[in-house]
Amino acid sequence: MGAAVAMHERIAYSAAPERPTVHWPNGARLALWIAPNIEHYEYLPQEVRVRDPWPRVPHPDILGYGLRDYGNRVGVWRLMEVLDRYRLPCTVSLSMAVLEMYPEITEAMLQRDWELMSHGLYNTRYHWGLSEDEERAAIAQCQDIHQRVTGRALRGWFSPAASNTLATPDLVAEAGISYLCDLYHDDQPTPIRVRQGELYSMPYSMEINDSIAWRRGMETADFAQKIKDEFDTLYSEGGRVMNLAIHPFIMGQPHRIQALDDALAYMLGHSGVWCATAADILDAWRLQADPTLTSAS
Repeated sequence: MGAAVAMHERIAYSAAPERPTVHWPNGARLALWIAPNIEHYEYLPQEVRVRDPWPRVPHPDILGYGLRDYGNRVGVWRLMEVLDRYRLPCTVSLSMAVLEMYPEITEAMLQRDWELMSHGLYNTRYHWGLSEDEERAAIAQCQDIHQRVTGRALRGWFSPAASNTLATPDLVAEAGISYLCDLYHDDQPTPIRVRQGELYSMPYSMEINDSIAWRRGMETADFAQKIKDEFDTLYSEGGRVMNLAIHPFIMGQPHRIQALDDALAYMLGHSGVWCATAADILDAWRLQADPTLTSAS
């Protein structure tokens, strides 16, 4: 299997009505995973190949940088306070540089036993146009930081700023990473064909995502309603995975945080909602997709 592989060659088509019913632990109707995107954007980013990291040039773009810096200085703590209220397990879409640059944030995430999914090194270091060797080295650098800080193997990968290459699935699988969040194409995990090893696509939402809503000019009341509407449909269907992607510099703002609280209260007010990490959801799904597997516990 060469590097230049079209996605339709990597993923077999599967019509949703024809799939076996998925059963989540304890009879839950819906698996819900929350993904805080805790990122670092460089003040003076390196020149990249295909897109300027900041829309305002010449650098520095203090408006763009300052807003995102607010997320790591203030917004993330406000976000954690709300998530703590519901005792939610989270899977952080994390710029790995955060683990070394912000020790207070690192300690807070580790205390909460949050799963840390790599979102690249910085969110201003795109992977578009990288050679295989360059991308392999970037993945390895993120793994090394994660292993050194957490003592655990890295389970998930989401390319920085949603950038990737045709070889990304092969390189992520080659590195021993279990799941990829780059595809946004289904409400259930999906096997991905790779050159070696195993890899699964984990449902990650670009629709129930405050960054996309923000870029479309959608404010808090509409975004909170969108979350509830998504939940209602997936909960009714059953056996689905719902992802909520949130950014401290967006939903951690004082005028938005209550809308997040309200949306979480609505969803968690329903019985049969399994709140889990992305890795836990994948493991539960794999046990049903392949009954010969045994639980890691």
